[in-house]
Amino acid sequence: MRTLPPSARIHVGIVVGGSVPALILLPWSGVDIDRLGALAVLFIAFGAVARARLTGLSGAPDGALFPLVCAAVPLLPGGAAAAIVVPGVLIARARAADPVTPVVNAAHLVLSVAVASRVYELLDGSRYPTASELPAKLVPTAVAGVALYVVSGLLDAGLCTATQGAARLPVLREVFVRSTGWRLGSVPIALMMAVLWQQRLGVFAAVLVLLPLYVAFWAYAQQARERAAHEATVRTLVRAVEIKDGYTRGHSERVARASVLIARRLGMREDRVVRLRYAGILHDVGKLSVPTRVLTKPGRLDADELREMQRHPVSGAEMVADLTFLGEAHGGILHHHERMDGRGYPAGLVGAEIPEFARVIAVADAFDSMTSTRSYRPARGADAAMAELRRCSGSQFDPRMVEALAQALDRHGWPEGEPAEGGEPARTPKPTGGLRDRVPGPRGESPADTHSVARGRVGGDS
Repeated sequence: MRTLPPSARIHVGIVVGGSVPALILLPWSGVDIDRLGALAVLFIAFGAVARARLTGLSGAPDGALFPLVCAAVPLLPGGAAAAIVVPGVLIARARAADPVTPVVNAAHLVLSVAVASRVYELLDGSRYPTASELPAKLVPTAVAGVALYVVSGLLDAGLCTATQGAARLPVLREVFVRSTGWRLGSVPIALMMAVLWQQRLGVFAAVLVLLPLYVAFWAYAQQARERAAHEATVRTLVRAVEIKDGYTRGHSERVARASVLIARRLGMREDRVVRLRYAGILHDVGKLSVPTRVLTKPGRLDADELREMQRHPVSGAEMVADLTFLGEAHGGILHHHERMDGRGYPAGLVGAEIPEFARVIAVADAFDSMTSTRSYRPARGADAAMAELRRCSGSQFDPRMVEALAQALDRHGWPEGEPAEGGEPARTPKPTGGLRDRVPGPRGESPADTHSVARGRVGGDS
């Protein structure tokens, strides 16, 4: 508690202090002891399941309890409904590093249930809903569910803002967008459970309704863990490249970001966007096979060094060949230095022969290279970089990808300049040679073209 900022302490004091009188003052009359005990057991059981298997669902382990929380509102008086959520939340959050977190989250739900129960009562919601009352009694449950969702979301966002000092609007957007589907979807599930409970099913209604739901989300959690393992694998490879070549630190992430911007403008399916992002992050993984002296050389690359550098796409594709989750990202990694006119490498592909992912990454790679400071030249501005991309459009870059990036930048912008390590703005070193001094252009290209973005180190300075 002492480590929390003053604003967070105030928030904790208010919500915890307010939840205690809420538990006392809310109505308890008419509570069914058997129902209370059965729901208490369910909250404890599902809290343990959420802690062990469903961490991350709706942003937190206790988010998995939301259908039960919604069901408690029509099944119990306000005081009992608010009290019954506490053990489940404390168990679900038992692994929290800060012992205050479970208590605060329990207090959030107590206050949220208190508001929702009051709304339910004001709308004449039935304490024992039956199938014969539907659909007339849908309104009280739906409005109470929305109240529960809104109040709990506002309290969670308030804690996040107070703890992290983040801006309120982005935090609110993140909290509500992340949980909308699951939490609002819990309302009809809770109503179904409450109605079935009255049909002589009792506690078995919860098992009948919630067990398939939690099995489905267990599978979802497994997929989330698999995606996390994929991310860890990708980031480990990228970190190895960045350790070897310090000047590319952050480059892979920025290329991936620009690639995603292009993909969104092109209307790519979401599954392809994910794989394209992986391709952008891993496009330079083959640099692990390039000698460090070549990667970090400040002057012009000689013919042998140029050949060493030009092998990195092939080496990269070989390194990730067994990562089957990458799919068509393999083609993006292998061919991101091809040119539309066929004078790229490693295969000399022309136009549409070049995989779409590779054409996207080529533009994103060149753009970030130009807008980043390197040991041999300063960074350009985004407008100058786009002008150069357009100049090389058609010969080196796919015009469709160039225009997609331009439209995305007009809408979303791009951060100017790179932060150096430690968060300070990057200083621009004195150039040791222009782009045309480092790598000669292809045969037949005029001297004026050899400074192209493109060429930097080798086809994109990456």
